[in-house]
Amino acid sequence: MNLDDAQRSKVGEWVGQGLKLSEIQGRIATELGVKMTYMDVRLLVDDLKLTPKDAETAQPMSAMLETAPAVPPPEPRQSSKMPPAATAASEPASPGLASSVSVQVDQLARSGAVVSGKVTFSDGNMAEWYFDQMGRLGLVPQKPGYRPPQSDLQQFQSLLDRELSKMGF
Repeated sequence: MNLDDAQRSKVGEWVGQGLKLSEIQGRIATELGVKMTYMDVRLLVDDLKLTPKDAETAQPMSAMLETAPAVPPPEPRQSSKMPPAATAASEPASPGLASSVSVQVDQLARSGAVVSGKVTFSDGNMAEWYFDQMGRLGLVPQKPGYRPPQSDLQQFQSLLDRELSKMGF
């Protein structure tokens, strides 16, 4: 459905005010009398070269670890897009002290995962990690109920971010 220039400028004002796409959709229906689907509104905003403020912002990995689903890790699968396995050891937390947190990225991503790997925490406990297609981080410890220390989680986050950045994620 096409909108005239006045209606399009009104939509631009709403985007500038920080309204979410669903709110804009509602206003188009009530104030302009035009019924549009959410996808139509999304395409309209894109056509107008506007950026809505309700775009999902990236969550820090530490928040993802706290809300990671407790599901078993997916099975391995073949992927031609995955680069060779990568390994990283964390930088010392303070000068002169070596840390034993390390992250490995699997060469072949597990089934249902975009990228996966393993982490070894400073106390020697290991866990498998993965990002699913929705961008959620899953962390599955080898010992049921194991929770790594907060300092290890911060190092894991830093190492994982560094390794995935090298790989273009």
